[in-house]
Amino acid sequence: MGETARRVMTPEEFLIWCLDQEDRYELVDGLPVKMMAGATNYHDVIVVNVLASLHPQLRGSPCRATTPDTAVRTKIKGVRRPDVTVTCDEPKPDSYEAQTPRMVIEVLSKTNAGIGWQRKLDEYRRLAGLAYILLIDSREPKATLYVREGATWAPRDVDGLADVFELPEIGCRLAMKDIFEGLSFEGEA
Repeated sequence: MGETARRVMTPEEFLIWCLDQEDRYELVDGLPVKMMAGATNYHDVIVVNVLASLHPQLRGSPCRATTPDTAVRTKIKGVRRPDVTVTCDEPKPDSYEAQTPRMVIEVLSKTNAGIGWQRKLDEYRRLAGLAYILLIDSREPKATLYVREGATWAPRDVDGLADVFELPEIGCRLAMKDIFEGLSFEGEA
């Protein structure tokens, strides 16, 4: 990181600074933090499967699914880049962030599973309009959906391919078999 990256930035400064960077960064407490380089094939397949499942369900609604290129402000000096975000704001030609995220999805892998997830979850939980946080394990068919219930968040853990996440706040559903389509896991029949 150059000197510019070592000074505290506002989210606006950070988003402009990111335009000149080859790597992807998040803003944590006002400081750019380089994201993990490269994703495993399983991580990538899961992200594409989630986008492919959500896109047709969101078509015709005010919401859309986005990639990590769309930033999510989590606090005054914080900007995150979820693997998938469902946002219900109209796309703007010169904007780099979701204004009204309704769902964030993060895919956990061997390289990122233990890195600040509680902190990230806490930041996401503070987003006023967010209805869902979905954490998907890329190493086995497991996921946890956090659903906002008033001022609290209720987790739902799923282990296996038979379950479906109902997401009425965005008019969608995500089946575990669709999330993990094309992947095989040890011990699977």
